[in-house]
Amino acid sequence: MITEAEKYSGIWPVMLTPFNHEREIDWDSLEKLVEWYLKAGVHGLFAACQSSEMFYLSDSEARHVVNFIVDKVAGRVPVVASGHTATGISQQIEQLCAMAETGIDGLILISNRLAQADETSDKVLSTLQQMTQSLPDNVDLGIYECPFPYKRLLSDDVVSWCAQSQRFTFIKDTCCSLPIITRRLKLTQDSRLHIANANSQTLLGAFRQGCQAYSGVMANFHPELYVWLYEHWQTEPEKAEILADYLSTAALVENLDYPVCAKYYQQKIGNFRDFTCRSRGSQTWNNSFYPEAINSMVRLGESLKLQLAL
Repeated sequence: MITEAEKYSGIWPVMLTPFNHEREIDWDSLEKLVEWYLKAGVHGLFAACQSSEMFYLSDSEARHVVNFIVDKVAGRVPVVASGHTATGISQQIEQLCAMAETGIDGLILISNRLAQADETSDKVLSTLQQMTQSLPDNVDLGIYECPFPYKRLLSDDVVSWCAQSQRFTFIKDTCCSLPIITRRLKLTQDSRLHIANANSQTLLGAFRQGCQAYSGVMANFHPELYVWLYEHWQTEPEKAEILADYLSTAALVENLDYPVCAKYYQQKIGNFRDFTCRSRGSQTWNNSFYPEAINSMVRLGESLKLQLAL
């Protein structure tokens, strides 16, 4: 049986939502995506997140997507989900309580929903405390430092409170700073709370400091490489260094019109029928240098796997 320490550790892709050309959810492609992640050996899935274009899904669509994923996963790995997009506190609570009924293991709150951009961390903490009391206690809780519509990093006080509350098990950390991650690991030591780093450039260093997980967009391209790094960085440190250098550099493609670039790749390998997004246009994609940049990144990754015998 999986322990709680293991449950929220490892590699957690932030899931895409495939759409057809009419921008409707493509359920067949979503099923293929789920199976692709699992075949790569990932340890959990993060559904209804920013990569899922949750701000462009209705509440009903988001719940339907998560229900579908939970059903297809069928307990093979844990699933966490957010869909936390509302502004008013009462609406947020209603939205989150409904998502909690989908059968997920963890319910993820969005840090920038807890206060406006010009409000203090004290406001974040008070809102978080209020909302936690209103959420069902039969589901684990987490927080995601989502960069949209604005990026709200968690203060040390908030991280400490989450660790001490015993309700929170997962922080999707987007600080992209090894010193901050190291400090957060100390604040959460001996608690239920796991830090999932979203940043590839600091990932190996974070693992060395005790970070328990990775949950970033690049697991939509080569999740098996992140799985290998997580599972072997201690036993094969020289290979891990080389792989981490590649992953750090490859992750720069996040800037090439994500999530279009990830959906393009998923179409290229046969999982998606289309790379349509709701969050941004994709009409000019094939007329740019972006496709060849993605193709080059993938070829280098495949070559490295052979070179290192991963």
